[in-house]
Amino acid sequence: MGNVPMERLAAYQRPFTYTGVDYFGPLSVEVGRRVEKRWGVLFTCLTVRAIHLEVAHSLTTSSCILAIQRFIALRGKPVEIISDCGTNFVGASHELCEAWKEVNERQLAEEFTSSSFIWKFNPPGAPHFGGCWERLIKSVKKVLGEIKLPRLPTDEVLLSTFGEVQTIVNSRPLTHVPLNDEFEPPNHFLVGTANGEPLRAGLNVIATMLKMSWKASQVLANIFWKKWIKEYLPTLTRRTNWFAPVRPIEVGDIVLIVDGDLPRNTWPMGRVVKVVKASDGQVQRATVKTANGFLERPATKLAVLDVKVREP
Repeated sequence: MGNVPMERLAAYQRPFTYTGVDYFGPLSVEVGRRVEKRWGVLFTCLTVRAIHLEVAHSLTTSSCILAIQRFIALRGKPVEIISDCGTNFVGASHELCEAWKEVNERQLAEEFTSSSFIWKFNPPGAPHFGGCWERLIKSVKKVLGEIKLPRLPTDEVLLSTFGEVQTIVNSRPLTHVPLNDEFEPPNHFLVGTANGEPLRAGLNVIATMLKMSWKASQVLANIFWKKWIKEYLPTLTRRTNWFAPVRPIEVGDIVLIVDGDLPRNTWPMGRVVKVVKASDGQVQRATVKTANGFLERPATKLAVLDVKVREP
């Protein structure tokens, strides 16, 4: 079992420095006498697991860019954004999968990629690569199901509901909560309190008190991060399977490409021509040459065959 990715352990970074993004929906809204569709855009901080929700009015490249620009204006510019490939939305409707094909992934990457900002796409057929945001989309949908929305809400009602859902999900504890003990939800990183209520310090605004308050806030921030490292990070590093090391996939291996949509005995076979390794040396994905072209798949979807092929 591989190590936890670096972006999940980026302590002392501001929230949303490393961000995952995904779509969900569609949601029907009433615009005058018309019924139109809207899409939810979920941004999640991969480190502190906070979320930010935006509404996309269409599944076009320009609408996606505008949603990301609104997110950056409110949360700051991330160092790295990670998302699934457009055709790989797990748990999404068939309509969403088909509509996302119209989005130009190359244009998205060119729009936002710079010397200080990287956009990465997960390989096709690898839903587990995006487990962070897929799990939070489930939480968002559960809260939306509990909120009694009108059958056809307006855009204003939908936007306000997304704000409420965002606050509720960000108020959840990250770790097990002992009795009579405080818990640390993502909202502590965003607004300073668990549920967004204002702090009641009651301090007189004088220079001495402000200086002391600033120093005290630095001490409390250090205590908070130490507690985060002590209680939350150990839950990420537990290894529950894949204890024994195995030979990594290598260039030249003959593999079967696992495809759950194909019937038995019809999985494509090919030769590995390129591998991509993680920082710990484990192979994450590979490019396979098949009879119908080249396919990129994660290592978990490749079954290495114990055969030897004679080179010509």
